[in-house]
Amino acid sequence: MKKYQSDIKGHLDIFVASNEAENDGVIEQWQEVFIHGDAEGLRSFAQLLLKLADIKQESITHLPLEAREHYHLRPNIDISKSSVEVIVGRLDAKGTGRFYDRYVASDKMQNSNQSHL
Repeated sequence: MKKYQSDIKGHLDIFVASNEAENDGVIEQWQEVFIHGDAEGLRSFAQLLLKLADIKQESITHLPLEAREHYHLRPNIDISKSSVEVIVGRLDAKGTGRFYDRYVASDKMQNSNQSHL
């Protein structure tokens, strides 16, 4: 299996915050993902995303059919010590273009004429 060392430069902090609020006696809970960085950190994260978007999965010989290319961003190695581990990956599978089963498209995408099945 390949080892990937990210090219993240600068400062990048990624964390999940849980929130709770009461609205008319109903307690609502939600989570938010925060991605914060300095200019260099955000630019290198953007470059990583562009690299992932542009990669031709079909040409990756060690990537099995139906797998998806992805990168792990590890706290204290690729991102800040205060970050959570982050896996950034392609949604479409090698060979078929299928999305994984837990994915539910947004209303905007469901209403478009695009189909990925």
